[in-house]
Amino acid sequence: MTLLAACSSGGDGGTAAGSTPKEGGTLRLAIEKEPECLDPHQSPTGAARLLARPLVDSLVHQDAKGAFQPWLASRWTVSADRLTYTFELRDDVRFTDGTAFDAAAVVANLEHVADPATKSLLASSLISAYDSSRAVGPHTVAVKLKKPDSGFLGALALPNLGIEAPATLKGSPASLCQKIIGTGPFRSDTGLVAQKGIDYTRNADYAWAPKGAAHEGKAYLDGIQVKVVPDNASRFGALSSSQVDAVTALSPTSLRQLRSTEGFELHKAQFPGINYSYWPNTESGPLADVRVRKALRAGIDWQQIVKRVYFGEYDAATGALSSRTPGYDAALAPSYKHDPAAAAALLDEAGWQTRDAEGYRTKDGKRLKVRHLWSDPSVSNLAVQIQAAAKELGVETVEENVDGGTFVKRLLAGDYELIDTSFSAPGPDVLRVLFGKDNIPTPERGISNNMARYDNPEVERQFEAAQRAENQKEQFEIYGDVQRRITEDAAVLPVYSPLSTLAARSAVRGTAFNADGSADLYGIWLAS
Repeated sequence: MTLLAACSSGGDGGTAAGSTPKEGGTLRLAIEKEPECLDPHQSPTGAARLLARPLVDSLVHQDAKGAFQPWLASRWTVSADRLTYTFELRDDVRFTDGTAFDAAAVVANLEHVADPATKSLLASSLISAYDSSRAVGPHTVAVKLKKPDSGFLGALALPNLGIEAPATLKGSPASLCQKIIGTGPFRSDTGLVAQKGIDYTRNADYAWAPKGAAHEGKAYLDGIQVKVVPDNASRFGALSSSQVDAVTALSPTSLRQLRSTEGFELHKAQFPGINYSYWPNTESGPLADVRVRKALRAGIDWQQIVKRVYFGEYDAATGALSSRTPGYDAALAPSYKHDPAAAAALLDEAGWQTRDAEGYRTKDGKRLKVRHLWSDPSVSNLAVQIQAAAKELGVETVEENVDGGTFVKRLLAGDYELIDTSFSAPGPDVLRVLFGKDNIPTPERGISNNMARYDNPEVERQFEAAQRAENQKEQFEIYGDVQRRITEDAAVLPVYSPLSTLAARSAVRGTAFNADGSADLYGIWLAS
């Protein structure tokens, strides 16, 4: 499970090397967001991945270097045409409901993800090449793909393709949103309780951690109590008063305060995947003009804004992918430098040459105006800073903070010029998820991840080539070309590289992070 040891700062050095883990105790954890659905087959959210991972294991494990290791599958082979993956499964694994894990369970899970009735918002797109699967023996399963897919094993390693008990998959999607049963190191008998959280109990029989995990066997903790506390100040207050042992996603201000508070430590890792970014609507409106998109990228000093708003806690983004992502192309960083003169020239070239009385650029009597659609109040300070910088450039940014229902309706209709999000994933194949034309959200398709509404035939050919890549080196080279093309098209305006943080009492030991950047709860133990 563990890919990256936690980088710690502050506190009294409670995670010092040489500490001997001990069993027992319950970790009290406060998180910032409640997933709308616990089932990772359905939900695309980071919150769902965090809360599902203690419950579900995966067929394969992805290590810190991006290589794949055995987990529930003890080994696998790939056919010469790379259309059939044959997995040999462990024969000593049981779900926490007592049923045996076998080939039929794997088939049931893959079919569940691929079934349109599941309404998967991410998992199904991760295995879009999936065709069928069948049990060829009690613990052998053959998975057939429609076309080669170099990202297939990476998808299987994510919690979104975690293995759930087949009997529970027969229930309604709504029931799975509340409770899932897996083979993981913990179980939850009560499941996710809306506006409250979820409680876990240790799976005493757990003995199948993946190769490369921090330890083998059952979890150290007796249990975990997770509370949902959306307000940052309340989460920080609960931690500093020892009402909880650990919290996720504190604001940069609170992180700074924590560093100087004795008895606490900050554990952090940069999320892999897509940086927190502004996504321009490349399909319609003024940002359909690549020159205007490039002008926004060059004309706003994103690096200084990030430094000012986040006190240096976050690194400014230098590409679509975060620098921790395998396959990140550092050579593209200069393309994201601040160059107001170049931005002004681009806007002049695009015809926005005159200014009105308020200093905004105009063309044919119309002001250069873009609407920024968002529904998360946590980005308000950043949005104000970007709005002010855009005004200096001559672009009016209208902040439209809407409710969730309105947000979804307008997202599907493409009724916006800018929208913002990040997306964690342990490899460059996430570019296909965020920029592939098949993932443009529409009323017919539903919510999907290509919010830039980007459709470039050349990039689509590169995506196909990346899926056909025979090894990781070839895949990374192709995705390097994709990053260059996306940069040339200014299809995304990267802002900062998000951090996965776990602020905790110094007695919380064994902290680390999973491949997708989420905190690994399996290896944690309590010194007191």
